[in-house]
Amino acid sequence: MADPLIAFLARAEKLMDRIESALPQGLSAPDWGASIAFRYRRRSSGQGVILPVQHVGAISLDDLKEIEPQKEQIYRNTEQFVHGRPANNVLLTGARGTGKSSLIRACLHAFAGQGLRLIEVDKAELVDLPDIVDIVAERPEKFIVFCDDLSFDEGEPGYKVLKSVLDGSVAASTPNVLVYATSNRRHLLPEYMAENLTYTHKQNGEVHPGEVIEEKISLSERFGLWVSFYPFSQEEYLHIAEQWLQAYGFSPLQIASARSEALLWALERGSRSGRVAWQFARDFAGRNPATP
Repeated sequence: MADPLIAFLARAEKLMDRIESALPQGLSAPDWGASIAFRYRRRSSGQGVILPVQHVGAISLDDLKEIEPQKEQIYRNTEQFVHGRPANNVLLTGARGTGKSSLIRACLHAFAGQGLRLIEVDKAELVDLPDIVDIVAERPEKFIVFCDDLSFDEGEPGYKVLKSVLDGSVAASTPNVLVYATSNRRHLLPEYMAENLTYTHKQNGEVHPGEVIEEKISLSERFGLWVSFYPFSQEEYLHIAEQWLQAYGFSPLQIASARSEALLWALERGSRSGRVAWQFARDFAGRNPATP
């Protein structure tokens, strides 16, 4: 009788091992020395992992032109954070291609030597943000949780989790984590004309938003620092294009001769932004490799 029992127990143990391996495991810490930037991803099994970014794009604050006020605000807030002084979560909003994400990466490079690290989290995975905060809470480094191109549709679960974290829930009460987010929407949620009907008007002329509007505004209000970016003028766009061409090694005469091509490039794209200027410079350098 002993042999069948032993065989049964062995099979049961194997079954339990298979069940345990299929269950979601707790989030484990990566090798924090492997990089200055990390990405949080959820596997198809539902297991979340923090992965080091092997090749972090190199960009400096001096590379970013025509956004000096915004640069000063983000740099100052990040410096306060790294040095252990009070600092705010940041929402960067405005025109596309104006340097919102690049500015955050540039600040990462500027302060990486002082212990700043970045963890990029997609909006679909913000529901796991409290777990990420728990993993880094006891670390000596300072962490920016970076959400790029953030916006929500109605009913997405990450919206309420982010509100809770920004509002200082127990899971987020750690001084070494801030949230930096970029978005083309100021209030992060779609807005509809019909919602204007929910406004109430007092006899003295005061206007008060309805509950729907208040709810949509409430998330962006939880970011302590709002930094707005605006479309570039023609001269600002050309200045940025010239700066990139200079970085590729072109002479002032060659850069001046490229102005008309840069303007045509922006006209065809329907946008004068830093991204478009950088794309033009890459194309121009690729077509004209014989630089001095």
